[in-house]
Amino acid sequence: MTPLDFGDPPFSVVRLDEISPVGWKNGGGQTRELLAWPDAEDWRLRLSVAEIRRDGPFSPFPGVVRWFAVIEGKGVVLALGTEEKTLRAGSAPLCFDGAAAPDCRLIDGPTRDLNLMHSGGRGTMAIARPGEAWAGDFAQRGLWSAVAGRLVGERGRPVSIAPNTLLWQPDAKPGAWRFEPDAAAPAEPAAWWLGYTPEESRVFS
Repeated sequence: MTPLDFGDPPFSVVRLDEISPVGWKNGGGQTRELLAWPDAEDWRLRLSVAEIRRDGPFSPFPGVVRWFAVIEGKGVVLALGTEEKTLRAGSAPLCFDGAAAPDCRLIDGPTRDLNLMHSGGRGTMAIARPGEAWAGDFAQRGLWSAVAGRLVGERGRPVSIAPNTLLWQPDAKPGAWRFEPDAAAPAEPAAWWLGYTPEESRVFS
């Protein structure tokens, strides 16, 4: 993660093409880890992009809250208990108990998916609608974008973002952000807000 001092406080940037993929033990896909906080071995927050190549169960993560969004491909069907959740590229992110380890069925070919997992505290993932303000009240927050654009905030200069890139503020301050894609707004969501506050952190007011 590279720090970029675009304002107060600075952002960090993680580009997907600079991260080596790690294959799953069951051979069903691969994951690229964007961020693990406070460290990769004992994380409380983990952001990643996964490529699901075939049907199969998710790995169980007891004590972890998972947020999941399809960002590319035709989508998946997740079996959560007696319910089935159909998620496509335009669907709102789904939040569920990581211990549930749902079965995943591909709708029509491989998908690329954005994941936020946290142990303790509170987190969020939400679609970033072009031009709409988001004032996520979190100790850490950021933006994942599949397209080029700018993150415009109330502090500092606008921050440019390349396709398939995470912008992250590990010490976020209050204030609304907006996402402005370089091209015309895509038909499907192309960016997602992400936020996390550890249990011991004070929420800004």
